[in-house]
Amino acid sequence: MDMDTFRGPDSPVTVEGSERPDVSRAVWLVKWLLAFPHYIALAFLAIGAVFAWLWALVSIVITGRYPRAAFDYLVGVMRWGWRLSYYLYTVSGTDRYPPFTLADEPDYPARLDVRYPERLSRGLALVKWWLLAIPHYIILAVLFGFTRPHNDEAGQVATDFNWPGLVPILVLIALIMVLVSGTYPQQVYRVAMGFNRWQLRVAAYSLLMTDEYPPFRLDQGPYEPGGPRLMPLPTTWDDAWPADALEAPERIARSSESRLYFIADAQAARGPDVLVHLGQVARW
Repeated sequence: MDMDTFRGPDSPVTVEGSERPDVSRAVWLVKWLLAFPHYIALAFLAIGAVFAWLWALVSIVITGRYPRAAFDYLVGVMRWGWRLSYYLYTVSGTDRYPPFTLADEPDYPARLDVRYPERLSRGLALVKWWLLAIPHYIILAVLFGFTRPHNDEAGQVATDFNWPGLVPILVLIALIMVLVSGTYPQQVYRVAMGFNRWQLRVAAYSLLMTDEYPPFRLDQGPYEPGGPRLMPLPTTWDDAWPADALEAPERIARSSESRLYFIADAQAARGPDVLVHLGQVARW
């Protein structure tokens, strides 16, 4: 199924996670070690990403179009990095080991997609990634950490300040609570997802994938505003559909009894009892 079906027209970047975090009490203590193969893989992928970005920059300035091969590669690298971040300490929403692939993995609890742009501004490509994005870079440095280097007396580059970032600190507090109580605070998870969504929107903008300026907005929760767009449809229907789900042309409803969240387009229904077009269905 084409993922464009699930992506709203005003959202060039879609970032999603599972409905609730699923982590054990102690695995997070060694995730940093388990992830070493991914560190190495991403280091090599980053080298390729630099050349893909340069290719895209030249192509956009000359033709106004993003080379599809470079675009797909960079989206794949973003997916890889997002799955690793979700596994590690900027979310730590799952204990499932991230796959070694650039492709989308529908079964993994962290997913990302970027809408391919048909045309891009030639002039913006020259300034948006360094000048226009500076306000976001400052905010993200506070949220996700930074290192301040300096030259020592021997002329060697050294660091005199390391800020870990508010988001990793917040997630670490949540993981300590998991260690003690076995429960990951849902509100912390929602906030962490929102900040990571912010970061990935800025990343897509800096990688020249969109001309839409990232909003200064914290969209909390596992899904984009409006509901899930990338998570697969359930294989079976739930018994507790509201009886009036087909009556309104567009219906957004939450059922606290059945804990269903759905977006239905009744205009696309065929027959009185069957929805053949559904924006998305997921457990709330």
